[in-house]
Formats: sequence, C-alpha cells, structure tokens
Amino acid sequence: MNRNLLSTAFILSGLVAQAQTDTIRANQLDEVVVTANKYQQKQSTTGKVITVINKSQLEQSRGKTVSQVLNEQAGITINGALNNIGTVQTVYVRGAASGRALILMDGVPVNDPSMINNEFDLNLFSIDNIDRIEICKGAQSTLYGSDAVSGVINIITINPDAKKALNIKGTVNGGNYGTVKGSTQVYGKSGKVSYSARYAKLRTDGFSAARDTIGNRNFDHDGYDGNIANAQVLVQATPNLSFRSFGMYSQYKSDIDAGVFSDEKDYVINNSVFTGGAGFNYKKDFLTLTGTYQYSELKRTYLNDSTFKSGTIFEDNQYFGKTQFVEFYASVNLGSGFTLLQGADYRYSSYNQKYFSVSSFGPFRSAFTDTSLSQSALYGSLNYSGTNKRLNVELGGRLNTHSRYGSNATYTFNPSYALGNRWRVFGSIASGFKAPTLYQLSINPKLEQEESVNYEAGIQYNHDRLNTRFVYFNRRINNGIDYNYITFKYFNYVRQVVNGIEYEVTYKPVDKIYVTGNYTFLDPKETTQNRVTNKDTVTYDYSLRRPKHQANLTIGGQPFKNLDVSVTGRYVSSRYDVGGYQRKDVVLEDYFLLSAHANYNLNTHFDFFADAQNITNRVFYDVRGYNSIPLFLNAGVAFSF
Repeated sequence: MNRNLLSTAFILSGLVAQAQTDTIRANQLDEVVVTANKYQQKQSTTGKVITVINKSQLEQSRGKTVSQVLNEQAGITINGALNNIGTVQTVYVRGAASGRALILMDGVPVNDPSMINNEFDLNLFSIDNIDRIEICKGAQSTLYGSDAVSGVINIITINPDAKKALNIKGTVNGGNYGTVKGSTQVYGKSGKVSYSARYAKLRTDGFSAARDTIGNRNFDHDGYDGNIANAQVLVQATPNLSFRSFGMYSQYKSDIDAGVFSDEKDYVINNSVFTGGAGFNYKKDFLTLTGTYQYSELKRTYLNDSTFKSGTIFEDNQYFGKTQFVEFYASVNLGSGFTLLQGADYRYSSYNQKYFSVSSFGPFRSAFTDTSLSQSALYGSLNYSGTNKRLNVELGGRLNTHSRYGSNATYTFNPSYALGNRWRVFGSIASGFKAPTLYQLSINPKLEQEESVNYEAGIQYNHDRLNTRFVYFNRRINNGIDYNYITFKYFNYVRQVVNGIEYEVTYKPVDKIYVTGNYTFLDPKETTQNRVTNKDTVTYDYSLRRPKHQANLTIGGQPFKNLDVSVTGRYVSSRYDVGGYQRKDVVLEDYFLLSAHANYNLNTHFDFFADAQNITNRVFYDVRGYNSIPLFLNAGVAFSF
C-alpha cells in the first residue's frame, strides 16, 4: 500500500468532516474516566491522552482477544496478538521496549515477577470478563510508579450498578481451527449488596506456531485451552462508606514449538494466576478516601516430554511468583477549582525457579533461590480547573524507595486549555522510571532504575459527529536496562530517543454510518551494543518489531433495522526483527489486513454475531520464524436476561 496515499486518506477524512460541521449540533462527547487522576472526571478536565474502549466496542469484538483489540489502538503494538493463541504477548506503547507499559486491573498494578521485564501475560484476560479499558499514554509513573514509562492500560472488570437482584448474560461462539468459546455472567443488587460473577472458556486446535519454510515437514497444530473466572462483591455499608472484595483465577494450557522455524510435537506451557483482595471507599462532602489490598500468585511451567526429539530429550521448567500491593489515597476538593490527591503505596514481589533437563550431554539441574524486593512510595498531585473550566493544570510528584537501589523521584506537569466549546490544546512534561526486575538484579545486583522524560503536545476537536485528536510526543531514556553480551550481565547503558505522532478520528456523516481511524508514526533512535559484533556501539534508527507506520480504519453502519456491520483495514509498515545471534537484523515485510464484523439484534434477549479476520488470507509475519493468523471465521450468539 502507498504510504502517502494512506496518510492522505486519514487527513482528508478529517478535512471533509470539518467542512460539514455547519449541520452538526454542538453537543460535545465527553466520557468519564478514572485512570487519569485516580478519581472520576470528564476527559475534558484532564490534559492526558486517554483512549476509552467501552463495553459496546468490546461487544463488537467478541471474536477477538484482548491483545487484538489493544493492537488496533493508536500508539500500541502488541507483538504476538496476531500469532497463534497462547503466544507471548509483548506490549509496545509509543515505541518503548517491553515491560515499559504498566498493566492495571481495576486500577491496581498486575505483573509477573518471574518474567525478565516484569510483564503480565495478556492471555490471562478474556474480553468477555471486561467492562471497559482505559489507556492513558505518556509517562504515568507519578501516580502509578515503576513500569509506567510509556503509559498504563487499565483493564476494568467491575460491573456497573445493577437494578435487579438477578441478571444473566452470556455468549457461545465457535470458528475454524476447532475454536470454541463461551462465557457467562451472573450479577445483581439486593439491598446494600451488589455482586458479579463471570466465567469464560476458550479452546482451539490452533495452527503451527513455528513457520515451516519448506512446507512439507508436517509441523503439528499448537492448541490452546483456557479458563478464566472472576467475581466482585460490593457492600454499601452507609451512604458514604462502601467495601468491596474481588478475586480472579485464570489458567491456560498451550502447545508451543521448539523455537524459530523449529517444530516440537509435545512442548506445553501451563500458566495460571490467582488474584484476590479487598478495599474500601469513603466519600463525604469534599473528601474521598480509598484503600486497596491485593495478593497474587503466579505459576508457569514449561514441560517437554515426548518421543519427538529436537535437541532436548526432556525438560521441566517451573516458575512461581507472588506479589502484594497496598495503597491508600485521599482526594480533597480544596475549593476555587483546586483538587489535591495524596497517596502512598507498597509493593512486594518474589519468585523462585526449578529447572531439570536431559539432553545428549546428559542431565542438568538448577534452581533459582526464592528472592524478593519491595518498593514504597509517597505521591501527590494538585489539579486546578478554572477560568470558566477552560484551563486545567496538573502538577504532581512521587518519591519512590526501593529495597535494592535506594530512592528516586518523578514529576508531572500537565496543562490543557479549551478554545471555545469544541477545541482543546494540551501538553505535558513528565518523567517515568522502571525498576530493575528480580531476574535482572540476580545477574547484576548493582543495577539502578531506568529513567525517562516524556514531552507531549496536542490538539483535540470534539463534536456530535466528529472527534479528532492529533498528538506529538518525544521520550528520552539515558540509562536504559539491557543485556551485555560481552560481560553476560544486565547493565544501565541503552539510550533511546523516540519522536512520534498519533492521529485519531471518529466521524458520523449520518446517524447510521460511522468511520473511525488512527495513524501512528514512530521515529526512534537507539544507541546500544552492536547486535552483529557485540563489541562496539551502534545507533539504530529503528526499534525491533515496532513499525514506523501503523494505521487502522473502520467503516461501519446499520444497512437494515437491527443489523450492524463494519469492515476494518489494518496497515503495518516493514520493520526489523533479530536475525539470530551475531547476525544482521532481518526485514519483515509490510502488510495490509482486512476484517469484518456483523451483529444482528433479534430482540432484547438475543444478539447473533459473526466475525472474519484476515479475509484475504494474507501471509504475513509479526515475529521472525513464527506464523501469523490466517483467515479466521467466528460466529455465535449473545444472550441476556
């Protein structure tokens, strides 16, 4: 696809929409969000770049995974989202490396301390167990701490207020490659008690994870079997005080292959997480108090036990991690447009590993002794909304104390100003940090935190029929954490500068037709070890597996009563991947994917839906040596009572 043509199409869509605004009513679309400053506020009262994926949008994506939905948003690339289900999901936000975007569940950080970069596996979420997703881009470490270098992704599972004592929702659907998916939800409210319980199941035979370059080596299909259950209970003890408890258990078993271009007939990963906790909220007059405790256990096992030999005869690799999180914060309305947020949090994580294998060299056994670290922090932000609510300013700071490397601090300055009722300009200067992980510290205990500075400026236009936003961002990292292939240790060395732009547009030319699109451009510079020689320093003008150009465009509407249809196109430019140890990076070709979705509302109780991904069956690769999704068809029914 011609890149200039694609960019021009997006720009023209905004210009054409703008030319028709004389006939559009002046009501402004303005969603309520919680991620920006930890309390409910309209998007127009914050200068932060926030994208909301609401319940309706998630219901239009029933045939997709959480990673696939996130992968379609501006500034986000989920490497693995379009590979076989069960593939490792690597989250890149605005060109930052993995582990630099913090995943939240209902506002609380979730991570896996046994992972090298402390990531959380998005395979452990089901789209059917989520009510909405809020994405807040840019450095968010002042409020959310470590790992929020390029943004936070808040996956909200709390069910909205119910009016009846018993409500039931569910979905049943299936597709090719032996895919079967189902979910059910029971929720309600009786007196002072509200509750919600959900269960989701996904099973598929899948396709071969590894790519067969010859085409006749009979690579087997790699299946997936996952189960997710979560529940919440809310007790409104008094008009001002409420308590909630929550829990989630997620588990999946997935077949994997031996490696790049290499099949394995019986290599399995079992991954599971249990998360539970409780909290309270007190609100009266000018004061709101919130407290939360969360405990998580994570288990991950790789087992290779078969007569099929690919260098390893037997392998049993077991990981166990646990985390604890405690947070208390207060929001105080000081009057005259000022709101003060003050809080403190404590984080604890630990993990251990046991490994045993048998190869042609004989048996090998190792163990990673249980080790832990902790972080505690004080943070605060002062928010001002004045000048007839046109001017909004946030000024914040955080002091973090780490049990290994000591202390560090971050700051945020985020102003925005409304130009009339439709235009808004905004900007920010904010710092972020990533603490070294337990695995990295076990190899180099002298590692310090990775620090970054983020600059951002943009303009947004909101109207009944047109919403559009343009953002420029710049992020600088001077002491990035990476692996040294000479000393075989992690070290603070990498320097990264990323300039980029994001453009988003939603337009309704008439009531029954809509167009949504986004475009992301990245211009990175990374100074690090030469990946070919490992001896000298090289500045690369690209980031591995992250495209410079990425665009999504959806056209949808209602051609007949109760029938909604949409068609989506996705373009990803060429990018580089690792060519192997001490080999040149290799180019992955650009690609364009076409998808479609249809939903028919039979009545108030039943919806029928169908989804088709990669309609043209385009062969493409997001990861060198691994297959990406072929033509995938999915259809089913959703019910509610």
